[in-house]
Amino acid sequence: MEMLLFSVDSKVAKCHLESPLLAGEEAARLLVHRSISDGTPIYLDDETMMPVEPLCSWGRNMSYADLARSTLKDYGRIMARFAGHQEGRGRDVLAATESDLVAFKKVRTLLQERPIGSSAWGKESGLLDQFFGFAVDEGYLPQRPVRVAARGRNALAPRVRRGMDIRHLTLDQYRYFRDVGLGGQRPDSQVDRTFRGWAPHRNRAGSDMALGSGARWQEWATVLLPELGIGVNPPVQAAEFTVQACAKYGKARTLYVPEDAVSSVDTYVLLERPELTAAAAPRLGRRHRDLFVVSPIDHESGRIRGVLDGVLREFDIQAMPADLRRITVHEGEYGLEALAVFVCRSGLMPGADSWKRYRHAAWRRMQEHANSTTPRLPARRWRWHDLRHTHALQLLSYLERLMDGEEPDHAARRRRHDRYLSGHIRHNPLLIVSRRLGHASPETTYAYLEYTDDLVNEFEEAFGGWIGDADEEATYAKIAAHAFGLESGDRGGR
Repeated sequence: MEMLLFSVDSKVAKCHLESPLLAGEEAARLLVHRSISDGTPIYLDDETMMPVEPLCSWGRNMSYADLARSTLKDYGRIMARFAGHQEGRGRDVLAATESDLVAFKKVRTLLQERPIGSSAWGKESGLLDQFFGFAVDEGYLPQRPVRVAARGRNALAPRVRRGMDIRHLTLDQYRYFRDVGLGGQRPDSQVDRTFRGWAPHRNRAGSDMALGSGARWQEWATVLLPELGIGVNPPVQAAEFTVQACAKYGKARTLYVPEDAVSSVDTYVLLERPELTAAAAPRLGRRHRDLFVVSPIDHESGRIRGVLDGVLREFDIQAMPADLRRITVHEGEYGLEALAVFVCRSGLMPGADSWKRYRHAAWRRMQEHANSTTPRLPARRWRWHDLRHTHALQLLSYLERLMDGEEPDHAARRRRHDRYLSGHIRHNPLLIVSRRLGHASPETTYAYLEYTDDLVNEFEEAFGGWIGDADEEATYAKIAAHAFGLESGDRGGR
């Protein structure tokens, strides 16, 4: 039996479903009534177009777990891949044996053209384990097909447990990445008139936001103009706001964007963004029924009101998920324009694939211009997340020096961290950085100590000049002072 995979999209059903039995509007209301989330996987028989069980029931069960749309779609693809593997072995998913699952693991991690790593397989194996647990709980199977071995491990468990893949950039490497790769300059800082890249100011501002805030990609790339205070606060002022719906696991925390990063964004907003929004305004006007069109924003309360799907809705900005932020628009100078800080040719917020494409293009350009005068490039191209690692390492090293001065003895520095943990919880650099990054546990941040121990003397003494065009060392000092909750004049007493 061949199987087709689809995913729920209530808007598509509402606008395009044409059936004498069920109108699109009624189908969309039914999905809401049944709490079926967009992205929920649907498995249909290729010949009969009837639901394939228990996969459809499992998909509905996953929908009730309140997962993100992208996560549901990803999980759906994993189970479809396993079902295809089983079909090739002449079995269905419920007939899977331990040997089937071990064979699937070998295909994915060893035999296919591009084997996946232990982290990706850990995600897939965890989902398969969850599916068979569901099958047992619902009575489809008497027991799981995989035996549990010593210490709770089974045949599906990844063989290698890796630590964090912490990668970071030096100052020269970051400037090369931002200015040459993303910004289209030549390595000698001159203008490259042959550069044909798109929106270099936007991409440079994005990298400065990522580095200056230490935020994850979905946190900085989905920021709205009111959150940075652009158009409301005095020009070029540091911003502070709460991220929640776009944060990992929905865990709320305060995000601080230093003045230099806001300045970089402000340059893009003044010089480049108007051209993008003006070109896209007619297109957005034609599809306004698919957008969240907001009225004046209450900046004081952080709430936003507008029309979504023909209904007047109101949201806390911090509680707006990425999908909603992507379609949020307001009346601007040229007509409808996105409320998102970063926009692309469509006039709306770039998605993950777009930012990945910008980064890959930057990497190719850096390789083309690499010579004896440019910084050394690593074997693997940089990721946006490496800027978060760089922020963490720079800030952690700076806070340590601020607290205790330079300490070349690595063992002594380890003892100092233990002393912080027991006696200086509030001002412990490790815990400050952990809170700033939104780590669920300080143990995650502790992994960075290996890198500060080995590389602290290689970092620049001054932290200025990383972000924007500032040459003074104020940027990280301001971040540090803000992290401590101190005014700059009070640091000397600590």
